[in-house]
Amino acid sequence: MPADSTPHPLRTRSFRLLFTGRVLSLLGDAVIPAALALAVLEATGSTSALALVLACSMVPKLLLLPLGGVAGDRFDARTIALAMDLVRCATQLLVGIQLLSGAPTLWVIAAVEVVGGAAGAFAMPTGAPLVKGTVSGAGLQRANAAMGVAHSASRVAGPALAGTLILTVGAGWAFVLDAASFAVSAALLCAVKVERVRAPRRSMLADLREGWREVRTRDWYWTSLIGHSAWNGAAAVLMTLGPAVALDRLGGQATWVLFLQVGAFGLLAGSLAADRFRPRRPILAANLGLATYALPLVLLALAAPAPLTIAAYGLAQVGLGFLGPVWETAVQRAVPAHALARVTSYDWLLSFAAMPLGYGLAPLAASAWGPGLPLVAAAVAVGGCCLATALVPGVRRFSTG
Repeated sequence: MPADSTPHPLRTRSFRLLFTGRVLSLLGDAVIPAALALAVLEATGSTSALALVLACSMVPKLLLLPLGGVAGDRFDARTIALAMDLVRCATQLLVGIQLLSGAPTLWVIAAVEVVGGAAGAFAMPTGAPLVKGTVSGAGLQRANAAMGVAHSASRVAGPALAGTLILTVGAGWAFVLDAASFAVSAALLCAVKVERVRAPRRSMLADLREGWREVRTRDWYWTSLIGHSAWNGAAAVLMTLGPAVALDRLGGQATWVLFLQVGAFGLLAGSLAADRFRPRRPILAANLGLATYALPLVLLALAAPAPLTIAAYGLAQVGLGFLGPVWETAVQRAVPAHALARVTSYDWLLSFAAMPLGYGLAPLAASAWGPGLPLVAAAVAVGGCCLATALVPGVRRFSTG
């Protein structure tokens, strides 16, 4: 895998502005999970209320993602992204005001999360067109790697920032910070110049069908999506059952915290590696790396020694960090620009849809047979699906050369 000698896209003004806005919004978003959980639990004392609020964000996102992909292709991706940044700025600011008032109302927070989830469904598919529209083909992987590094770094820094804000000034200010990050991101997007792609005018249904046709006619794409969906379902199983295994068999809370931190640094290391190396068979290499997620699942099922389990999770997250930029670059180069948002929306949709399944089935299976069986089943699913893509001709043939 030769090192990439392409000049870094951050030297380009438009991508630098896009990247800066992305970094700020990612960091703002990274503080929200902890702040939202604490705020809802303090206001209601109910985990069911927290589940309701989380569902209010996830359900509209799942339902509207395909329409978000159509909008991203049919209209200017920059305009869609800018508008959604402003919507999410308003929603996060409203939640922050609710919390700072000292009398938050559950139905207001839930309604705001519905609007925020819908905005996310339209914003997410614009990511790939925006990168492709601001960076030349030769620099795509380095640009995607930079975005991956930003995402990984926010995963490392976010919890610490969230804890600092919550303990010092309160959870409400975390939402105000996130709102400010979206406002700055929108302002920066105003100055970004993106290459405009003209998509043919069709009906909404025709656009959805064309997007799906772009997916199903590429065997390397849809078979990889099966593996990626299996990974997301397996990740939900691990995040549901892993904490209990760590508490009961691996040494307690400190082990689980270290487990997550090593994983966050592994994700960052994988993104950094993607900035420097370009495999000749990118889809094959990325999917094989993703298959390593089976290792920590099996080790957790066996209650293997904590250092071995933690190291395996770190390695698996390196594979995930490397896959992101490599996969995104391959898709941006292979899929026609006028269909890119729709194709990536189907990617997001399948990934998100698998996670509720893992969250729902894992505790039921664990209560019936113990945590070992669902953890092993998840390992077989993610390892088998990702390794099986090596049998697909399109995966093996997809080459950067």
